Amino acid sequence: MAVHIPLSLYVHIPWCVQKCPYCDFNSHTLKGEVPERDYIDALLDDLRKDLNRFKGVSGRELHSIFIGGGTPSLMSPEEITRLLQGIEAQIPFDHDIEITMEANPGTVEADKFVAYRKAGVNRISIGVQSFDNQKLARLGRIHGADEAKRAANLAHEAGLNSFNLDLMHGLPDQTLEGALDDLKQAIELNPPHLSWYQLTIEPNTQYYSKPPTLPDDDDLWDIFEQGHKLLSDAGYVQYETSGYSKPGFQCRHNLNYWRFGDYLGIGCGAHGKITLEDNTVQRTVKVKHPRGYLDPEKDYLSELHIVEADELPFEFFMNRFRLVESCPKADYPARTGLALVTVETPLRHAIEEGLLAETDTHWQVTEKGRLFLNDLLAGFINE
Repeated sequence: MAVHIPLSLYVHIPWCVQKCPYCDFNSHTLKGEVPERDYIDALLDDLRKDLNRFKGVSGRELHSIFIGGGTPSLMSPEEITRLLQGIEAQIPFDHDIEITMEANPGTVEADKFVAYRKAGVNRISIGVQSFDNQKLARLGRIHGADEAKRAANLAHEAGLNSFNLDLMHGLPDQTLEGALDDLKQAIELNPPHLSWYQLTIEPNTQYYSKPPTLPDDDDLWDIFEQGHKLLSDAGYVQYETSGYSKPGFQCRHNLNYWRFGDYLGIGCGAHGKITLEDNTVQRTVKVKHPRGYLDPEKDYLSELHIVEADELPFEFFMNRFRLVESCPKADYPARTGLALVTVETPLRHAIEEGLLAETDTHWQVTEKGRLFLNDLLAGFINE
């Protein structure tokens, strides 16, 4: 039953001081002041309409909240307080709820971190990307390396349960030495969690129309291999494709995504996934542009899609096999409503090919399976 599936909430804040050339997220350059009061009002109304739309959700507790963007730290602590209080008034919080907010080093100050903590935020994700000022300038970032280090130190002091540093590798004209130096400086700051991911060129970005020179595949592999060793030696455990943490500090919100949990999505362009009591899985997308989202004459919902039964195996395993941990076999019927027999053939083939190992109770992606993950997942695509 859906009530046993953990429920999270994603909140999207769409504004940034400026758009980065690699960014394909739904973010908009801020012109003037953030209309924060009107936007928080809209977010809470959006949530109310979702709870009315999905009647079974209101009886479930929130496992985690992630406030992403854009740059959520452009919002005042007072409005973040009002947002979180307004959410809790509509849906109960788990006693141990994780509440994460993204922040850019160039937009935060000491009193803001402390004030966000008082508002209820207990985890901060800081968008560092690099400690090389020249690389930061090329990436369009508005902070410098010193600000990034200061922000990490402030996060340590703010009494948060955890914080994350976002760091990129494979940057334009980046050498192996440069990438590893970035990683060493991040490790020295001792964050409980590190998101370390490769820069990719996405459509509809400035980099897509004017591609920079990126490291070649051999260099990227050397960066990953040596960087992974640095992280492991420093006590970080890789638990998903780009997520590393000290033991016990995995991002619970992201884990819920990859374990095929449920999440409501409110705010401009936010995505949601809800399992109904009859095991029907529905996906939602909200109106993308702030102007349309704030139009009182329009509904917030842009798309509502029912995931058909023959699409569920691929969706489930595409998420679940991103994680390093083994997958309990019981999760497949519990999260999809489908019997194990529906995936018997592709699973048997994956095991025969050495892409997957199994016990009586679990499946585990092998080292070969990680290298050929697309081949592994292709078996679950309904032709």
